[in-house]
Amino acid sequence: MEDSSSQSFFKKHWEGFTGFWSERFSFLDNYTRFKNLPSWSSSDVEDFIASDPVHGPVLKTTREAVNYGLTGSIIGAVSTAGLAYKYSKSLHGAGLSFVAGGVFGWTFGHEIANHALQLYRLDTASAQVKFMEWWEKKSQGRSF
Repeated sequence: MEDSSSQSFFKKHWEGFTGFWSERFSFLDNYTRFKNLPSWSSSDVEDFIASDPVHGPVLKTTREAVNYGLTGSIIGAVSTAGLAYKYSKSLHGAGLSFVAGGVFGWTFGHEIANHALQLYRLDTASAQVKFMEWWEKKSQGRSF
């Protein structure tokens, strides 16, 4: 009898846990219908940017923001690993610092892009969904 009560206890809390997180990550539902799309190239993205006067520039700005993140990630990874190795002479410490510095650098680079390119004013998720809809139509051979 205790087993059934403990199962319902865990089941109840598991459902609450999954409900809590599914509510917070509900934006991922925008992308679930695009699971089986074929790969696209940079020229396909450029075609979309040229063809959509509303969402094209937003997608272009979003793609430019990636360069800020990559630059920050490289700078953060190399500088943090270098400092860790300089002071500890430990390869595993430098390796972990490389990873952590890369993550921190990506985060700071993204924040710099957010302010420099004013991403906070744009609906970047909507532009990405519009691109995926456009690519779905194009890859299935339908006209726009």
